[in-house]
Amino acid sequence: MANHTLLLLSQDNAEYNALLKGAYLPGLTILAPREEADIQAALTRADILLGEPARIKARLKDARALKWVQSTYAGVDVLLGPGCRQDYLLTNIRGIFGPLISEYIFGHLLSITRHLRHYREQQRQHDWQPIPYQSITGKTMLIIGTGSIGQHIADTARHFGMEVLGISRSGREAAGFDRTYQMPALNKVLPRADVVVSVIPSTPETRNLFNAGRLNHIKPGAVFFNVGRGDAVDETALVQALRSGRIGAAVLDVFATEPLPAESPLWDLPNVVITPHNAGYSFPEQIVTRFSRNYLKYIEGKPMEGLVNFDLGY
Repeated sequence: MANHTLLLLSQDNAEYNALLKGAYLPGLTILAPREEADIQAALTRADILLGEPARIKARLKDARALKWVQSTYAGVDVLLGPGCRQDYLLTNIRGIFGPLISEYIFGHLLSITRHLRHYREQQRQHDWQPIPYQSITGKTMLIIGTGSIGQHIADTARHFGMEVLGISRSGREAAGFDRTYQMPALNKVLPRADVVVSVIPSTPETRNLFNAGRLNHIKPGAVFFNVGRGDAVDETALVQALRSGRIGAAVLDVFATEPLPAESPLWDLPNVVITPHNAGYSFPEQIVTRFSRNYLKYIEGKPMEGLVNFDLGY
């Protein structure tokens, strides 16, 4: 059997090193150097890299023996730009974030619809004041992106008695969705949705998808979630839509520039919730499980999970 060398390039190297050493991965040497000279030396012999996409990108030009990169994130757009190497297999970890993102969406949606922030403030002031609310049962959720994350959110929405519509590139039927449409139908479908959730990856087609014109089609007072990619949204147009009340509330986990600059007006809008790109955290245990399965497929020449198509961008 051929031997392989894995170089860890993650912020969680120590944890990955321990977990991988506990997995039975035949013929695999694991390297986790800390010093720059040792990293450079490892790059000349490692045929596999595991880590966050931005860290990987910085090392690609020196990875002379590279055959396969396992990203610890679902989003790998930084590795897909013009001029980036494409002479290796790239796998991401799509398929494990559905439950986490779903918890995030419904935690925040229920907090907004049940006025939990207001009640917290009233409690502080010893103020007993019921606030009228509506159930999310019978409301319509539109999810842009009908892959594994979108399907999990759709399933959860169905449990709450919501109608679930989906938009994807293909418009193919997907589990959990009442109806699915292709991207050109987005303007027609947006006015029907009480809740709009964007979980799309970053591709040339999705950049600035939610511009001023598109946001004008959103149902007045709707709740808007972005847990996909920040560059899908024109933030200046979003601020205007939130200030005017066109959008009732926005829950934003991703932004065009991260960290979100301190001077962004989004921070101070009362109908915005901002979180630091952590709706779906990459847990090392899950990633090592996925990597281990992929490694065994890799050495047997079988198709790997989460293989990214460089042309499509996901």
